Amino acid sequence: MSLVKRNGTTFPRLLLNDFFDTNVLGLPALFDFEGNLSELGLAAKFPSVNITENNEEYTIQLAAPGLEKKDFKIEVENNMLTVSAQKEQETNEEKGKYRRREFSYHSFSRSFQLPENSHGDKIDAHYQDGILKLTLPKKEATLPAPKKEIAIS
Repeated sequence: MSLVKRNGTTFPRLLLNDFFDTNVLGLPALFDFEGNLSELGLAAKFPSVNITENNEEYTIQLAAPGLEKKDFKIEVENNMLTVSAQKEQETNEEKGKYRRREFSYHSFSRSFQLPENSHGDKIDAHYQDGILKLTLPKKEATLPAPKKEIAIS
């Protein structure tokens, strides 16, 4: 955005690109889909993830409070680990002459490319206190063959 003077008064001159940027004239961007949806509570909710590595294994921790073990689905296909969950809740309440019915549906899916030195078939999963912990053991490193001298006969 730049300023244009006309008859002694300063007006902001808006360009088309200004409408795609945030905070034009103090208003939210028109095409900030993620920001606009999150303000309405409609944005996709993905759990936060921590990935750590040591000499023996990789560890993936997903923050997914409010879920139960039965809500998760963990799959490995073509060296891709996919963690998904879905939870449906429904409440019905009848008192006197009124009836209240509420329902909600939440789901997410996260995928991770497995490192080549991990055992995709030996993944251990544990869910406790809202944290899903996946442990991926590493394959044993193949050591180079020792140098061998060959005698000439």
